Amino acid sequence: MTTITPEQLLAELRKAAGAVAGITATFSDADIKAPSDLPGWTRGHVLAHISGIANAMARQLEFAARGESVELYDGGYEGRTRAIEMAAGHTPAEHRADVDAALDRALRAFEALDDADWQAPISYRGGAVVDGGLALWRELVIHATDLGTGRGPETWSRPFCEHLFDFLAARVPEGQRFVLQPLGLPPVAIGTPGGRSTAINGMLTDIAAWLAGRTPTLGSLRATAAADGVDLPALLPWPAGVPATR
Repeated sequence: MTTITPEQLLAELRKAAGAVAGITATFSDADIKAPSDLPGWTRGHVLAHISGIANAMARQLEFAARGESVELYDGGYEGRTRAIEMAAGHTPAEHRADVDAALDRALRAFEALDDADWQAPISYRGGAVVDGGLALWRELVIHATDLGTGRGPETWSRPFCEHLFDFLAARVPEGQRFVLQPLGLPPVAIGTPGGRSTAINGMLTDIAAWLAGRTPTLGSLRATAAADGVDLPALLPWPAGVPATR
C-alpha cells in the first residue's frame, strides 16, 4: 500500500466534501427525517454530525496554526452529542447551510497549509494535522454511505479502502492475523504476526466495508482458516479515541 501525500489527501477531501454537499442538496424535509443506515439516527443526525466533525477539524487546524491545542469538540463528547441532537431536526435549508459552511471552513483550513504544517501537532488522537485530514476523509466518505441514498461502499476508491486496511488493523483481536485478499490485488496481512490466521477474500470494497462495520454490497466476502470455510471473525471496536464513525 502506498502512503497518501498531502496533495492527494486534499484532493480526496475536496471530492468527498463535494459528494456530501451534493447529496445534502437533494434532501426534502421527509428525507431529512427518514432513518439513516446508522441505528437510532435519522439522516438529520448524520448531517448534524458531519457539520460538527468538519467544524471540529477546522478548529483543530486553526488552533494549531497559532501553536495552540484544543479538544476536538467544544464540551467534549457530551457536547458533541448535545449538538447533534439539537441540530438533527433542522430544516433541509438549515442543514444545507450548516453542511456547506462547515465543509468550506474545513477545506479552507486544509488548503492554507504549507508542507510543514501537515505535521503540526493537534489534540485529536495525540496526532498531527495529517491525521486530522485522514479522519475527516473517513468521516465524509463513510457517512455519505450512511445517509442511505444508494452511494454504498462499492463507490469507495482503492486509496480509501487501502487506508481503511491500515487504520482499522487495530480492530483485529489480539493473537489473530487477518490476511486480506482483495480480488485481483496483492494480499495485505494485518494483526498479530504469527497469530492464528484467517483469510478474508472478496472484492476490495466489501472487505473495507466489513472492517468499517458497514454492510458489504457486492456479496463477495468469504473467510477461510486452514483452507476451510469459516464465519467472518469478530472485530474489536474502532481504534481508541473520540468515536469517529458513531
